[in-house]
Parts: sequence; structure tokens; C-alpha cells
Amino acid sequence: MLRKDADSMKLLYSDILPLGLEKDQTTIASCFDALISESDGVDIAVGYVSRPALEELDALISKYHIGHVSLIMGMYYIEGMPESTYRTAVALNEKWKTAGIGSIRAVRPFKYHGKLYVFRKEGNIKAAIIGSANLGAIKMDASNRRQYEVSGLTTDLSECREISDLIEKLKRNKCSADIADIADMPLIREINTSLTGVDTVEQVPQAEVEIYDRHKTDVSFVLPIKVPAFAERHMDDGKHYTKSNLNVCYAAPRSARKSRDWYETQLTVSKSITLLPGYPEKNAAFYVITDDGYTFKAHTTSDGNKQFSAVGDELILGRWIKGRLAAAGLVTPVNDTQLDHDRHGMITKEMLASYGCDTLVLTKTNQKMEDEEGNVLDVWFLSFEASHEERAIE
Repeated sequence: MLRKDADSMKLLYSDILPLGLEKDQTTIASCFDALISESDGVDIAVGYVSRPALEELDALISKYHIGHVSLIMGMYYIEGMPESTYRTAVALNEKWKTAGIGSIRAVRPFKYHGKLYVFRKEGNIKAAIIGSANLGAIKMDASNRRQYEVSGLTTDLSECREISDLIEKLKRNKCSADIADIADMPLIREINTSLTGVDTVEQVPQAEVEIYDRHKTDVSFVLPIKVPAFAERHMDDGKHYTKSNLNVCYAAPRSARKSRDWYETQLTVSKSITLLPGYPEKNAAFYVITDDGYTFKAHTTSDGNKQFSAVGDELILGRWIKGRLAAAGLVTPVNDTQLDHDRHGMITKEMLASYGCDTLVLTKTNQKMEDEEGNVLDVWFLSFEASHEERAIE
């Protein structure tokens, strides 16, 4: 039974049909918003967060001029952290530390699965929330929209202090570390959804990808990805790749009424590579199997055999490369490149460095694959990797 006095714990709910919110009930999200609006400091220790929830928390901190924020994440160091969520957390951690208002930490020696929230005003604890709700409860998205949570709100000072004391213990270096100081956070590559539904692209089971990987030959070509540095993104002198290769979408549109698609890509390969023995013949289609499990037809075209592209769709390679960067939270696809005046959608060296890959490696396998017309085509393995100093050709 809940106590009826002013300090009694009050249950907070999700609002998911058929278990919708009833009269006099409060959602976890609305309670969080109300409490933070009346606070100047907040301490949070949860198992999991999400990218939308992190962005929502940062927005609330700015909106209500919160002067202190501490966020502890409990499960990721052992289980692994989704890459886009990690990069968002790292960016917010840097932002909050620069502003002098707080930091984001991760528990390391064990899995912490608790969900605790403490709200302060002028140094005094005003309220606390404890229950099943991770930070994602403050911002619904596809991953938690049908997940029902229940938490309790308490204003009892002894209960609030006990919750606060536990968070303070979790902040200690023996339990957690600043996320900026964790060099070995295991990251989980997120699914590239930009290729979903493309008719000429098929997914390949990981076991099959591994088979093709084992059947690679020594015929291999390293294709550097040419992009500008972030500071060079407005240097349209033809030397900094601001309107070519991965960023050809920023070139002049083919039609005055329509910008180029952000995924449009023209991978130009230098003559020093295309003239090497074994490089794919011009206009001779072949299949590629990508390291992340996709297959599609590709070919080399144009004068000097310099263009490497997917057959029949100039967006596919862009969807494959840029889609991976977007899934990692490093760039947001742009709806209209002509309106992207700051060019935040332009692929840069810094994005590739953060992703850990800046080179394509195209390696011939000893396998064949039959297309829909009965043609037997070579199969090449295409991977997105870190730089290689030399390419091996036999």
C-alpha cells in the first residue's frame, strides 16, 4: 500500500494501449519534464540510453538552463554500445564539460542495470525517480514505443538521499570512467537501412559473407576515398573533392528544378590503379559481396575505365558507404543539397577518421554467380577499411 502523506511514493506509468493512462495518473516522461523544469541540477544513473533520448535530455538542459548534469550508463562497457548512441554521448560529454555543467560516465567493472534519477534545486535534493525506466522513456522511438515501464517518484528526503548516495558511489573512479577516457568501449555497428527495399540489392547471410571472404584471391585493389577536410568543405576549386566522388551531390544539378540526390556518388579511380593487371575490364559486369552483407552488380565505366559504380543505379554505392556513416551517427542525410549551405551533409576526412575507415578494398574471389539472364559473372569482395599503405597484386 502506498502512503497517503505528502512524501509518499507516487507511481509513474507508460501510456500504451490497451493499458492507457487513467485519471490522475502521470507518465514517466511528463513527470521528468516537470521536475527538470523546476530544477537546476540532475543526476542520472541508468542501464541504457538512446540517441533520441540523449538529444532530448540535452534539449531540456538547454531549455531549463540546468547548471549541473551527471549521466552514468551502466551496461555498455561489457555488452557493447550502439555506435551512433556512443558518438552522440561523446559529443554531448564534450559539450557539457566545455560548458562546465557536467559529464557522461560509463560503469566498467560490472553491469549496472538500475534506473535512478535525482533532481536538485540550489544544492538541495527535491525529488527522485526509481523504477524500470531507462533514459529512453523521456523520448519514445521505434525501439521502445511498445515497451511498458513503471517507476516511482519520491520526495521523501531519506529515500532521495539514499538514491543520491548510490549515484555518487557509481561516479567514483573504481566504478566508472568519463566516456572520453574509455578507449576500448566495444562498439556495435548499426544496420545500414538505406539499402532496404532497393530492388537490385540483396542481403547476404553473414555465414555466406564469410565463405566469400575465405575464397578471396591475391588480386586486390585499394581504392582511396577522396573527400575534403571539414575546413575545406567550401573550397570549390576542383582540388578538394567538394563536388566529386562521394560529394558529387553538391555539384550543379542536372535539372534546375531538382537537386542531385544526396546518395549520388561517382567513385573516380586513378589511372595508376586502373592500369594495373587484373583490374576489372570496362563495362564488364561482375557481382560484389560487401563485408557487411549485401550483394549487387557493379562495373567500371567512363574514359580510362575510371568510374567504379553499381550497374543501373548511381545511388547504390552512395547508399552503401554514406548509409554506414549515417547509421553510425556521423552524418545526417540531406533532403536538398542546394539548401545545405553550411554543407553539414558533406562527407569529410574527419567523418571517415571517426568511423575508422577511409578506403575501399576490391578483391577478386575464385567464385562465380549467375545473374537473372543466365550470365555467369565473377564475384568480387568489397570492403570498407582503414588505409592500406600498399596494394598487393599478383
